[in-house]
Amino acid sequence: MAWDRNQMAARAAQELEDGMYVNLGIGIPTLVANYVGDKDITLQSENGMLGMGPFPIEGDEDADLINAGKQTITELDRTAYFDSAESFAMIRGGKIAAAILGAMEVAENGDLANWMIPGKLVKGMGGAMDLVAGVGRVIVVMDHANKHGESKLLKECTLPLTGKGVVDRIITNFGVLDVVEGGLKIVEVADGVTEDELRAATEATIVN
Repeated sequence: MAWDRNQMAARAAQELEDGMYVNLGIGIPTLVANYVGDKDITLQSENGMLGMGPFPIEGDEDADLINAGKQTITELDRTAYFDSAESFAMIRGGKIAAAILGAMEVAENGDLANWMIPGKLVKGMGGAMDLVAGVGRVIVVMDHANKHGESKLLKECTLPLTGKGVVDRIITNFGVLDVVEGGLKIVEVADGVTEDELRAATEATIVN
């Protein structure tokens, strides 16, 4: 038994500290908003919202309140709204402490590929390239393997890169790994997963 999507999001929320301004990417990272708890965290959405709350209770949705993934969210008593230009000025100006993003591939040197699969998935890069270049810390949350069972933690990315050497920490359904000199270092293994299973599922070099 590996972690499910909600357990991965809850583990990612443990990375956040009081006072941080944090951007959440689409996919699993959006679930992190549900696990912030009592921490004083300000979540930023690049479509122009600072101070996102958790997902709304069914029946209380407001179609005008959406995150970057077009999901309905809630506001807080300190929520601020602005245009996307100001939002990206915050990102490019180094005002955002961390970004929690999904990924298609991560290389052992911290290279990130998360915006397109040529010929299959070409949505446009969105704000990912600005985020990985402008924030203080990049945390990737993703499944350890793709739908074919192939490792998404690679020696080298095969897909077009979002950023070179930008990833700091990776949280997958198998555990937590840091990008260090020479490869990836295991920080934590998911409940029900052995270290040997994590190593066997990883193409990237794992260093002790």
